[in-house]
Amino acid sequence: MEDVLIPIFVACVMPIAIVLIVALRKSNTVNKRSEILIKAIEANKEVDTDKLIEAMKEPTKSPQEILNARLLRGCMFSLIGLALVIVGIVNLANGTEFSADPVTVPMMFGGISLAIGISYLIVYFVTRNQTETTEDK
Repeated sequence: MEDVLIPIFVACVMPIAIVLIVALRKSNTVNKRSEILIKAIEANKEVDTDKLIEAMKEPTKSPQEILNARLLRGCMFSLIGLALVIVGIVNLANGTEFSADPVTVPMMFGGISLAIGISYLIVYFVTRNQTETTEDK
């Protein structure tokens, strides 16, 4: 019975719960902001609502901050992937069969992580060139 319940909870209940928690949190923050705006307008009619709304907005990241985050993620995923692939190769060189877990698991996760890291780096370099051309104009 436990063999069936654990995969059901992991595959079905947990993702639904995570999505629900995130949606409720976002809804709560929007409700709190609107409540603050309503109270500020009711308390003082001379309040500049445009400035208040602008101050209450969520901060947006600049293009440079987005690029730095992509570069950081790309380097992290690439290095983790490279380290896992090296672990798999070392285990293979020590005489472990290729089909054994100490070789295949690090190689598989390392390959996935390396691919994600390289894709982040590609996106970083492409968007870096695009943002430089738009800033020059």
